[in-house]
Amino acid sequence: MKRKVCSILCSMLLVLTVLGGCGKSNDATATVTNPTEIYVFNASSLTNSMTEIQSLFAKVEPNVTLVFNSDSSGTLKTQIEEGAACDLFFSAATKQMDELTAEGLVEDGSVTDLLSNKVVLIKAAGVSTKVTGFDNVTNAANIALAGEDVPVGAYAREIFTSIGNLEDVLAMEVNECANVTAVLTAVSEQSNEIGVVYQTDAESMGDSVEIIATAADDTMASPVIYPIGKIVNSQASEDQKAAATAFLSYLKSDEALAVFEKYGFTIYGQ
Repeated sequence: MKRKVCSILCSMLLVLTVLGGCGKSNDATATVTNPTEIYVFNASSLTNSMTEIQSLFAKVEPNVTLVFNSDSSGTLKTQIEEGAACDLFFSAATKQMDELTAEGLVEDGSVTDLLSNKVVLIKAAGVSTKVTGFDNVTNAANIALAGEDVPVGAYAREIFTSIGNLEDVLAMEVNECANVTAVLTAVSEQSNEIGVVYQTDAESMGDSVEIIATAADDTMASPVIYPIGKIVNSQASEDQKAAATAFLSYLKSDEALAVFEKYGFTIYGQ
């Protein structure tokens, strides 16, 4: 009789455990048991940190293969709008994420403002310039700027507008670059005397470029925020959805955040 009661109690406990599991949030880190590939679209300025995180995440979820697509947030947004396969979007500005959300292309409740950054003015290492800050950039022979649909390009234009010299800057010899990486390359290779990039990018190439000045917060209309969210992918399998959820959760972990901080990012809100 005691064995029968014990058996009944164990069965009830098993049912309750299963029901309790069904009630858990879908945003909990998932364990992916089948080989799965997911597509992560990330801003160019995240390339170095995401590459390191990729190797760390492989130890947590060995069955998940991360396929990165790195470019300007504006370009990535357009690709998503045109139907490119994408599971996660990690933008260098809230504008692109907000626009995709308004279009119904981002899963409800999945967006997190994860990181923040600074905008800096740079020159090639060891090369002299008369430029000492954003207010006198026209003293340079030329300048590399990302396009206005690229977050760092938009931030640069905000800064120059606030200072009051945007028209003079645009009247210079301007190398309009596709993304922040292209700006960094143009300056480091001395194709352009100065350029505007993120602090993290400048620090990643400290042997090749030097920071002239860091933009003051009051010269920018909005802070540099990096949001990440899940993209609506109707073609994704259940394993892909679980893998995307697992990676999104991992990016918020202490281990992943430590990598971002290593590369100069600030954890948003801290």
